[in-house]
Amino acid sequence: MQLWSWSGFFGYLFNPFILGGVFTTIWLTVVSLSAGLILGFALALMRRSKARLVQLVAKAYIWLFRGTPLLVQLIAIYTALPQFGIRFSVVEAALIGLALNEAAYLAEIIRAGIEAVPEGQARAARALGMTERQIMRHIVMPQAFKVIIPPLGNSVNGLLKTTSVTSVISMEELLRRTQVLIQERFMVLELFSVAAIYYLLLTTLWDFFQSHIEKRFGQADSRLSMTEKR
Repeated sequence: MQLWSWSGFFGYLFNPFILGGVFTTIWLTVVSLSAGLILGFALALMRRSKARLVQLVAKAYIWLFRGTPLLVQLIAIYTALPQFGIRFSVVEAALIGLALNEAAYLAEIIRAGIEAVPEGQARAARALGMTERQIMRHIVMPQAFKVIIPPLGNSVNGLLKTTSVTSVISMEELLRRTQVLIQERFMVLELFSVAAIYYLLLTTLWDFFQSHIEKRFGQADSRLSMTEKR
């Protein structure tokens, strides 16, 4: 009995069906991350709100989505909500589930970045007549972004792999398409190896991109420090 087929492995390495799954994994990551960042930023601001009720709502959201598995959340969105008349397609359920889950983690990352900026800078800006929006845009966020970048990059890396969980609701990303081919061709090791290579490729490429971003902001920060010393 042949346990491994090199021809099968190389034959599926550039298979259009598999490559379509890779493309789906990429755009699923990009769209859900973008939505998660928007919601996460709003949650971070809510966590810092002076209104107790607003704080509690944000804390409850983060507690719920960080405390339950994404798998359970996806199943609830796709199969439980229809019981109440709320129906989503596979793509919609996958995007909503990933975005809502990611927002809970990104909210804490963004909040930590904002709180890393000394409060004295905001007070000085207020004394100069700047509005809260101007302070956030021109004073706080440019500095907070330097703190946010490393953990945000790690979140992107994790999200690229986490998209595979959406296969449970039949989202045709990389893992799901790999499983479909396995059911048809029974080349388990070869096809899972192909999927693993593509996940490694995507995360490695992102690591290089993240390192470039971190170095760029690090150099900008160094130049700013030298200017201040002069």
